[in-house]
Amino acid sequence: MKKISILVIACAAISGAANAAMNGGMGQGGFAGGENVILTVDQVKNMNDNSKVWVEGVILQKNGDETYMFQDSTGTIMVEIDDDAWHGLVVGPTDTVRIFGEVDHGLFTTEIDIDYIEKL
Repeated sequence: MKKISILVIACAAISGAANAAMNGGMGQGGFAGGENVILTVDQVKNMNDNSKVWVEGVILQKNGDETYMFQDSTGTIMVEIDDDAWHGLVVGPTDTVRIFGEVDHGLFTTEIDIDYIEKL
């Protein structure tokens, strides 16, 4: 009886591993639906700290080492773009860009810490 139980458990384990391998492996994630919603500057200013956001607009000017003034149709907000996030991209104040980043609420200001930028 013990041999049959062990055999059944072994077969179940092998079957489960084979099924997981055919379905892309255990613990592997992927696309689950939804879409990236473009938000406005006005909406971003009212979001929780560290919220992920997509915005579209223009970069008006450079304000500091890695800080820039960003504008869309609802207003302006400071954005921080690390030098390595540019990936060679060059934009000017007449170029529309889409940026992805995180909301960063400071003591007196709100800005977006940019992870990704693309020219549209």
